[in-house]
Amino acid sequence: MGEQRRLRVPLSDRQIEARRHELSTLVERSRDAVLLAAVTGVCTGAMVRGFELAVERLLRAVEELPLWAVGLAPTVGLAISAIVLRIIGRGASPATTDAYLEAFHDRNVTLGIRAAIARLAAAVATIGSGGALGLEGPSAYGGATIGATIQRILPARLRGRDHRTLMVAGAAAGVAAIFKAPATGAIFALEVPFRGDLARRMLLPALVASVAGYLTFVALSDTSPLFRVTDVPDFSFRDLAGALLVGIVCAVAARAFAKLLRIAKGASQAPVVLRVLGAGAGLAALLAVSRALTGENLSIGPGYSLLTEWLTDPDLALWLIAAVLVIRCAATALTIAGGGVGGVFIPLVVAGALVGRAIGDLVHPERASLYTLLGVAALLGGGYRVPLAAVVFVAETTGRPDVIVPGVLAAVAAELVMGGQSVTSYQRSSDADDD
Repeated sequence: MGEQRRLRVPLSDRQIEARRHELSTLVERSRDAVLLAAVTGVCTGAMVRGFELAVERLLRAVEELPLWAVGLAPTVGLAISAIVLRIIGRGASPATTDAYLEAFHDRNVTLGIRAAIARLAAAVATIGSGGALGLEGPSAYGGATIGATIQRILPARLRGRDHRTLMVAGAAAGVAAIFKAPATGAIFALEVPFRGDLARRMLLPALVASVAGYLTFVALSDTSPLFRVTDVPDFSFRDLAGALLVGIVCAVAARAFAKLLRIAKGASQAPVVLRVLGAGAGLAALLAVSRALTGENLSIGPGYSLLTEWLTDPDLALWLIAAVLVIRCAATALTIAGGGVGGVFIPLVVAGALVGRAIGDLVHPERASLYTLLGVAALLGGGYRVPLAAVVFVAETTGRPDVIVPGVLAAVAAELVMGGQSVTSYQRSSDADDD
C-alpha cells in the first residue's frame, strides 16, 4: 500500500487561545528577563568598579611601605578578613565563586546582601593587603547576589521559571566588568557550574548583563584591554603540536594545583589565630624569597604586573621561572589557608603563563610570548573546567584573537587530561538536573 496520510485533528478555539496565551507569556517573560538582566548588569558594573578601586588604592599604599611592613601586611589583612566575616557576615565562609556555585545547584541556598557585604569587605582586606588571590571571585559572587536579590523581590509574574536566571546574569556581569571582557563573563558564568557542559536557557540574560556590566565599568574607568600584548608572533603548524604539549603539561600542573587548594581549604578550618599567624608568616617568608631572587614583590597581590612586566623579559632563566611558579602557587594556597577571600581565576592565569613561558623557552624560544598565552588558556581552562571561557578570555584581554586556534587545542588537551579533577568541588559532572 502507498504511504498513509496522517490525519490532523483541528485545534479547538479554546486550545488555540491557550497556545496564544502561552506564547504571549513566553514573550513577556523573555522581555522582562532581558530588561532585568540589563539592570542587574548596570548595578554589578558599578559595584565592581568600586570594589576594584578600593583594592587598588589599598594595595598601592601597602606597596609603598617599608619592606618589613609589606611583609606584615598580609597577616593584618587576614586578621581583618576573619573579623569582618565573623561579625558583619555572622560567620560567613570565605567562599565566593564556590558560594555562587552552591547557590546555583541548591535552590535552598540563598545569596544574602549581608554576607555579600562582608565577603566583599573581607576581599578588599585580603587582596589589598597583598593576599595572592584574584578580584574576579568576589566580583562574580557580588554580581550573583545582586541578581538573585533582584529576582527574589520581584512580583511573582516577573520572576520567571528559573530562580537562577538573574543570579547567572549577575555573575556574568561581575566577571565581564573586572576583566573588561563581556564574552568571557557570559561564557564563564554559564560554563563554570558544570564540568564539560553549559547551563541552559540563560544565555541571553547572561550576555545582556555582561554587556551592561562591561559598559558601566568602562564608563567609570577605561576600555583598554587587561593584558594588551603586541609582540606575539603568528602561530605556525609547529606551534599546533606545541599547543598540545602545553595543554598536557598544564593539565598536570592544574591537577597538582587543585590538590594544593583542597589542602589549603582544609587548613582554613583551623583555629583563627593559628591559621592567620601561620599563613602570615609563610607569606612573609615567600616575600623575602621573591625579593632575594627577583628584586621584586612578585608574591603579593593578584599578580597582574608579573604578566605585563616581569614575564616580558626575554632573558629570564628557566629555573627562575620555575621558582616564581612555586612561589605564586604557595602564596595563593597560604592566603586561602589563612581564611582570605578572593578568587583563584587569576592565580590560575598567572600559573598558566609561567608554565607556558617555560615550555616556550624549551621548545620554541623565539615564540615564547605565544606559548605564555597558550599556557593561560590551558591551565585556566583545565583548572576550572572552562575551556571555552579560557580561550575567549585570552583573546579578549590581550587583544589577540589570532591565538584562538592554538588556544583551543591547548585548552582541549588540558580538558581531556584533567579527568574528573577541578579547583572547585561544587561543579557538577553534567547538567542533567538543570531544570
